[in-house]
Amino acid sequence: MAIPKDLYYTREHEWARLEGDRVTVGITDYAQEQLGDIVYVELPVEGDRLKAGEAFGVIESVKAVSDLYAPISGEVLEVNQELLDHPEWVNQDPYGKAWMLVVSLDDRSELDALLDARGYEEMLAEEKA
Repeated sequence: MAIPKDLYYTREHEWARLEGDRVTVGITDYAQEQLGDIVYVELPVEGDRLKAGEAFGVIESVKAVSDLYAPISGEVLEVNQELLDHPEWVNQDPYGKAWMLVVSLDDRSELDALLDARGYEEMLAEEKA
């Protein structure tokens, strides 16, 4: 299971990649493993406003339907339209071509509430214990 060191993580298993004042968002390798084969992804549209911790979309697998939660607040700048037609990419490349959206970073202090790779690994170890 991959946990890239350069990302931020939520307790709900989303990842966030900071690039200047933009944050790319997706779900973690652990999350896609737990969900199983992804068959559908519902995402917001460009221009929507997200609030940290609130649901922004839905991901559906053969096993379950789960909400997707915003790691930070901001405006949706880009949506991975190709992912809507290829939800299986989440299983194949969760940190690459299965990125979900890019959000403007409204408040840098919100990053402090997210986990680094080590914190995320520790959280997973606690969940499994």
